Amino acid sequence: MSFYINVILPLPLEKQFTYEVSPEEANFLKAGMRVAVPFGKSKIYTGIVAGVHENAPERYEAKPIEQILDEFPIVTAHQLKFWNWLAGYYMCAEGEVLKAALPSGFLLESETLVQLSPDQEIDEADLTDEEYLIYEALLKQSSLKIQEIMQLLDKKTVLPVINKLVSKNLVVVNQELFEQYKPKLIRYVKLNQKFDSEVEMHLLLDDLSNAPKQRDVILTWFQLQSQSKKPLQLKVLSKASGASSATIKALIEKGILSEYFLKTDRVKFDIEESNQFLTLNEWQEAAFKEININLDRGEVCLLHGVTSSGKTEIYIKLIETVLSNGGQVLYLLPEIALTSQLVQRLQAYFGEQVLVYHSKYSVNERMEIYNHVLRSSEKAKVILGARSSVFLPFQKLGLIVVDEEHESSFKQYDPAPRYNARDAAVVLANFHKAKVLLGSATPSLESYYNSTHNKYSRVSLNRRFGDVLMPEIEIVDIKEKYRKKQMTGHFSDRLLEEIKATLKEGEQVILFQNRRGYSPILECTTCGHSPQCPNCDVSLTFHNNSKQLRCHYCGYHIAMQKKCMACDSPDLTTKGFGTEQIETELKALLPEAKIGRMDLDTTRGKHGHQKIITAFEQETIDILVGTQMLTKGLDFRNVRLVGILNADNLLNFPDFRAHERSFQLMLQVAGRAGRTQKRGKVLIQTYNPHHKIIQQVSVNDYEGMYKEQLDERHNYKYPPYYKLIKLTLKSRDYSKTNDAADWVARALGNVFSENVLGPEFPPVARIRNEYYKNILIKIPPQQSLGKTKGYISKILTSFRSIGAWRSVRVIINVDPY
Repeated sequence: MSFYINVILPLPLEKQFTYEVSPEEANFLKAGMRVAVPFGKSKIYTGIVAGVHENAPERYEAKPIEQILDEFPIVTAHQLKFWNWLAGYYMCAEGEVLKAALPSGFLLESETLVQLSPDQEIDEADLTDEEYLIYEALLKQSSLKIQEIMQLLDKKTVLPVINKLVSKNLVVVNQELFEQYKPKLIRYVKLNQKFDSEVEMHLLLDDLSNAPKQRDVILTWFQLQSQSKKPLQLKVLSKASGASSATIKALIEKGILSEYFLKTDRVKFDIEESNQFLTLNEWQEAAFKEININLDRGEVCLLHGVTSSGKTEIYIKLIETVLSNGGQVLYLLPEIALTSQLVQRLQAYFGEQVLVYHSKYSVNERMEIYNHVLRSSEKAKVILGARSSVFLPFQKLGLIVVDEEHESSFKQYDPAPRYNARDAAVVLANFHKAKVLLGSATPSLESYYNSTHNKYSRVSLNRRFGDVLMPEIEIVDIKEKYRKKQMTGHFSDRLLEEIKATLKEGEQVILFQNRRGYSPILECTTCGHSPQCPNCDVSLTFHNNSKQLRCHYCGYHIAMQKKCMACDSPDLTTKGFGTEQIETELKALLPEAKIGRMDLDTTRGKHGHQKIITAFEQETIDILVGTQMLTKGLDFRNVRLVGILNADNLLNFPDFRAHERSFQLMLQVAGRAGRTQKRGKVLIQTYNPHHKIIQQVSVNDYEGMYKEQLDERHNYKYPPYYKLIKLTLKSRDYSKTNDAADWVARALGNVFSENVLGPEFPPVARIRNEYYKNILIKIPPQQSLGKTKGYISKILTSFRSIGAWRSVRVIINVDPY
C-alpha cells in the first residue's frame, strides 16, 4: 500500500502538492511538520505537511520527499485551519500565507554542493585546466557551492564543467539544505574541579606568581563567584580583570579554567521588579464588569473610551483573569512605536511573561519567540505585537485585545496575504474559542456599525482618568492669518504664542504634519518645471538634512539642484511643507528649545522609535514634530499643547474614508494633550474652519460624524453596507495594462453590471516603471461573497490563459481600505 502527503509549499500555487512517502514515514509524519521536497527540475523547498493519506494524485506522478526536518509539528492544527481561511477570504495562495506566517529561518534554503567522490580514481593528465582547478580546490576544502565555483573559474556557465567531472566519477553533486537558525551561544568559564580544595588553590596561586596577569584573572574569578553563584560569562571575567583574551586562553590551555557554552535568548528586556496592584476607578470598574458579561456571552466587545480614559488598565485586568486560568493573551497594536511604551507598563504587572513580536526583530529573534509560543512557555503568556503576531502558534489562546482598532496600519497591503489583522483576529479567536475586545477612542465605522446592529456588544467609557477635562480645541483660520500677515513661516501668531507660553511653564509640545521630508515640490519660478522621478509619476521631495531630492515611492534620489534642470534658471522655490521644514523653522524661531522629529526617516533603525519616545518621556525634547506615528495611543504625561499644522491635507484626500480618517487622526492627536491634572490645548490650523469634520472634532462629536458618514456610505454604496474587492493590474507596458484592464472590466461587467467601477488610473499611476490600473467591485449585502469570489477567480483564470497579457500581473485586494 502506498502512502502520500499533501504539502503546502512557500510559493503562490493554487493548490497543495502531493508527495509519496514510505509506510514508516507516513506513521511518523503529522500535519504541521516541515519536509524538504523537490519541486521543479532542480529546486528543493521546505514545505509544511497538510495531511497524510493513501490517494495517489491523478494528473502527475508523486515524487518521494527528500527528508523530514522536524520531530514534532511546528505548525498547529488551528494555524493550518486559519491559513486556509485567510487564503480563501483574501483570495491568495496558502503558500503566500505560509511565507508571511513563518519566520524565514524555518524555510530552509536549497544550495547545490559539489564534493569529491569517495571512490574516485584520478589521472590528472585527463583533466582540462578548469576541471583541475576545481579538483585542486576540493582537495583543500570538503565541498564547494556553485557560486564559489563561478568565482573560482571566473565564469557563469560552470554546470557543463561540473557535469563532465560527474561523468568521470570524480565529484558528486548534492542538494544540501542549510538550517538558517542558529541558537545564540554565550561563552562561560569555570575553574577546574581539582582546584576546589584550599590546598590545591594555594598551590595554584603560588604557581602563577610568575604570571601576574593570569594570577589576577584567577583572583578576580574568586571575587566574582563570591558575589554571585551564577555561571560566569567569559567577557564579564575579561572586563572585570582587565585581562586580554590571550591571557584567558592561556589559562584554558593549561587546564586551569575550562570554557563551556550556554544557549541564550536574543530578546531580552530590562525588567524592573514590581508587584504593582491595580485599582480601577468607578467608571472603569463599571465598564470592566459590563465587558466581562459581554465576553462571557461569547460576543466580540467594542470598548469606546475617550482618549486618556484608562482603557489600558481595563485590558490589564482582563489579561490578569485569563492568565490566572492558564491562558495566553494576544495584545495587538497598530504601530511598532507603541510597543516600546506599552511593554514597560505590561512588564510592570506581568514580568517575564510578556513577549514582543514585530518585523523590526531579526529572523533569529522572531524564531525564538515563535518557539516560546509553540511550547507555551512561561515567557510567552502575553504576546504584544503588530499585525504579524496573529500568525503565532498559540496553544491556549484565551483573549485577543485589539487596541486602536480603527487604525489602517492593521491592513497589510503588500505582499499577499493582504489581510486586515483586526478582522483576522476575530476569526482566529473564534477558532480558539477565545474572547475578543476591540478598543478605540474613535472606532472605525464598520465596528461601530456592527455594535449598533447586534453583531458586537459595545461598552462606553466617556470620562478621562482622574476626571481630567478633555483638551480645549481652538480652530485657527490661516487664510485670514495670511491676509493679515500674521503668519511666520507655517506658524500662525496664535500657535507661536501658545508654544512659547507652554515652554515657559516647562511643559511639552507636539506638532503634527502628515508629510515627511522638507518640501514635496521644488519648482522653478521662471519656467515652472519641477523635478520628477524617472521611475514614478510623482515629483521628488526635497530633504534638507541630506540635501537630496528623493522619491518616496521607489527610493530614487539625486543631489539638490542649484539651478533648474529645464531652463538653467537659479530661481528655485519650494512648495508645500513636511516635518523636516517645520523642524528647521522651529530651530530658527525658538533657538533655545530642544526639538525632535519622529517620522519614517528618523525611525529606520531597530530601536529608532524607542530612542525618540524615551527622550521625549525624559523631557530631553521640548517640542516633538511628527507624522501620524505620533497619534497612535502614546501616553506622554507632560504634553500640554498639540498643534495640527494643516488639517486640509487630510480632508482633501481622494478616498471615501478621507473624512472618517481625518476625524480619527485629529481627535487621536488631540488626545495626546493634557493627560494629567492640567487641561490641555489643541490648535488646528486650516484654510476651511467651517468644514463639518473640523467642527465635529472641535466638540468631540463622534456620533454626529458617524451618522453623517453612514448616510453618505449608504447613498454611494460603500462599506459597511457593500463589500469591496479591488483588482490592480500592473505591467511595464502602458498599452498592455490599458487593454488588459478593459478586458477584465468588461468580463466583470457582464456578471456584476453597474457594481463594477473603472478601470481607472490611481493618483500615482506609475511606480518603479510599472503602470497601474484599478478596478473596484462593489458587492451588495444580499449577494453571496463566496460565489462572487468564485466568479472573479474564473474570469482571472481565463485572463491568465491569454498569451498576449502574460506580463500583466493582477493583484487582488479584498476589503482594500
